[in-house]
Amino acid sequence: MEDQAAKLREMMKQTSKKTRIITVTSGKGGVGKTNISVNLAIAYAQIGKKVILIDADLGLANVNVILNMIPQYNLYHVITKQKRMSEIILPTEYGIKIIAGANGFSKIANLSDEDRGFFIQEFETLSSADIIIIDTSAGISSNVLGFVEAADEVLIVTTPEPTAITDAYGMIKIIATETDSLKLNLKLIVNRVHSAAEGKRISDRMTTIVGQFLNCKVEYMGFIYDDPVVSQAVVRQKPFIIAEPTSKPAMCVKHLVSRIEKIDIEKATGVSGFIDKLLGRDWSI
Repeated sequence: MEDQAAKLREMMKQTSKKTRIITVTSGKGGVGKTNISVNLAIAYAQIGKKVILIDADLGLANVNVILNMIPQYNLYHVITKQKRMSEIILPTEYGIKIIAGANGFSKIANLSDEDRGFFIQEFETLSSADIIIIDTSAGISSNVLGFVEAADEVLIVTTPEPTAITDAYGMIKIIATETDSLKLNLKLIVNRVHSAAEGKRISDRMTTIVGQFLNCKVEYMGFIYDDPVVSQAVVRQKPFIIAEPTSKPAMCVKHLVSRIEKIDIEKATGVSGFIDKLLGRDWSI
C-alpha cells in the first residue's frame, strides 16, 4: 500500500505541478463527511479552482445523491476495467466535476493490490484539475489508508458526540501506526457545533491527546455550525452553500478553504467583512 501511495504522489507531481489532493475522511459514519466534501468542492470552484470530487466510498456512495444526479457509470466500471476514469467524469451545474462512487458493491470495498494499482494509474488522467477532493468511506480499510497516504492534506471530520470523537481518535491512531504520519498533513474539522468555543474545546482535547500519546500532529482547521439549513438542503438535494450561501454553515466552509489555502476568502468571494459580522473572530486555535 505504501508503494502504491508513493507512486500516486509521484505520478501527480510529474503530470501536474499544481494538482493537489485533499482526502476527507472520518472515524465513523453519520458525521457529515460527504456533505462537507461536496460543499468544500463548490467553495473551491467559487474562487476559480478547477475541482474534481471523487466519491471513493466503494460500497455506499452518495455524493451524487446530494447533488441530485443519477450517473450512468461510476468507479465500479473503472475498477472492473469497463471504463477509464476520464470516461466517467461528470460536470455539474455548480462548477465542479464529479466521479461517482459505486453503491451496493461490497466486494470492492477492499480492493486487491492489482485492482488498487490500476485505480491509482487512472489518476494520471485527472491531472488537469487544480484540486482533487477524495471523499472516502468512513472507518478504516486498506482503500481508505491508501487515499490518506496519497493526499497532500487529510481532513478528518468529527462531531461533538463522544462516539464520534472516540472514533476520530481511533482513526488518527491507525493512521499514525500504519503510515508515515509525520509526512501527512492531518487536519481536524469539527462539524455540527453550537458555538465556536465548542469546536475549539473539542479540538484542543483531541490535539493534546494525539500529541501526547501518538507523537503525531493534527492541525485544527475549524468548525461548521449545526444548522437546519444543512438537513433542509440534503432533503432538497441541493448543496447548502448554493441553497443558503449566506448561512453560517456556508460561511464556515468558505472559511475552511481560506484556512487550507492561506488566502483571504472574503476578498476572493466578494463577501468582505461578512464572516466577521456573522461568526465573530472566535477562530483561534
